[in-house]
Amino acid sequence: MYPILLAVHSVIRWLVLISLLYALYRAYRGWYTKALFTIYDIRARQIIATIAHIQLVVGIWLYLISPIVSYFRQHLKTAIHIREIRFFGMEHSTMMLLAIILITIGSGKAKRETTAIKKFKTMAIWFSIALLIIFASIPWAFSPLVSRPNFRPF
Repeated sequence: MYPILLAVHSVIRWLVLISLLYALYRAYRGWYTKALFTIYDIRARQIIATIAHIQLVVGIWLYLISPIVSYFRQHLKTAIHIREIRFFGMEHSTMMLLAIILITIGSGKAKRETTAIKKFKTMAIWFSIALLIIFASIPWAFSPLVSRPNFRPF
């Protein structure tokens, strides 16, 4: 079960990134061109929030069954000093939860704004901060600190 869930989590990562980049494109484009807030912008906001929440559920499930996290919880005093174990046991999950909270807040605030410019600006700011946190917290294949493959096989 663990390898399948890990592969699913990896696939959804790309969906989160693609949908977040698309939502940011729509937000910045609309903000700078003073465009109308259309159904496409609403959908972009809804889609990133939905995919991020799906990723959160899969991530929590993965966190609960991960052997790395299990080791981290059982051997906290030792594991906190091992970079890779600390990353997955604490740092990755905390930062990704924060990013999803920011996406959720940004989506909710944008939905309640009264003008198109305010909607776009709200999305752009909150989603940009979330994207920076996500980029910093993904174990990229090229990372010198903690690396994992960009695509996991099923």
